[in-house]
Amino acid sequence: MTALVLLRHGQSVWNRQDRFTGWVDVDLTEAGVAEAERAGDALKAGGFDFDVCYTSVLKRAVRTLWIALDRMDRMWLPVIRDWRLNERHYGGLTGLNKQEMRELHGEEQVHIWRRSFDTPPPALERSDPRWQEQAADRRYTEVPGGVPTYETLKLTIERVRPYWDAEIAPRVRLGERVLISAHGNSLRALIKYLEGISDEDIPSFEIATGRPRVYELDGELKPVNVFDLD
Repeated sequence: MTALVLLRHGQSVWNRQDRFTGWVDVDLTEAGVAEAERAGDALKAGGFDFDVCYTSVLKRAVRTLWIALDRMDRMWLPVIRDWRLNERHYGGLTGLNKQEMRELHGEEQVHIWRRSFDTPPPALERSDPRWQEQAADRRYTEVPGGVPTYETLKLTIERVRPYWDAEIAPRVRLGERVLISAHGNSLRALIKYLEGISDEDIPSFEIATGRPRVYELDGELKPVNVFDLD
């Protein structure tokens, strides 16, 4: 039986401000740090150990992993960072307040932008300083086609799933214990595949911040047991 653990980063500054974050590199709040500490404590208390860890290139996920590993006394574990585990890119909504967008565009439209499987948000124009800053970031020099101007959940899955298949799943099949610290939508992409959740149901699947989700997998990487650590 192989163990895989998924961990959504702790509360970020823009989570607290109710803003669309996406690829913007905001840090954790004090509450987010505490969530990451509790996650590490829960993993340690549960007797979990890992051979390799994966995360995105965004500091809220990276720092959550650091903190959790520190609480487990496992800071020495190898960590692989990749942009394909980044949060969904929210395009022209990036940085905007969700409640203000509801007041401007209506609750239903904002819900569609946030939780539709394949309806895109407004694109972030390439002339926009927000896009140009990301495009110039050397973390993204190898992104095919350059930094996106938006992503849907469907498009997020289309970058996460191949990365899982090529880089992570082979290690899990070899029996390595893997911890992934990432984001709501990149983790939805993995959960959709692992648990066989439909296109219609996965957008509304809730993933708590700072709460490890544990998968016990068989040799075909099918879940035998799935549970969240308190």
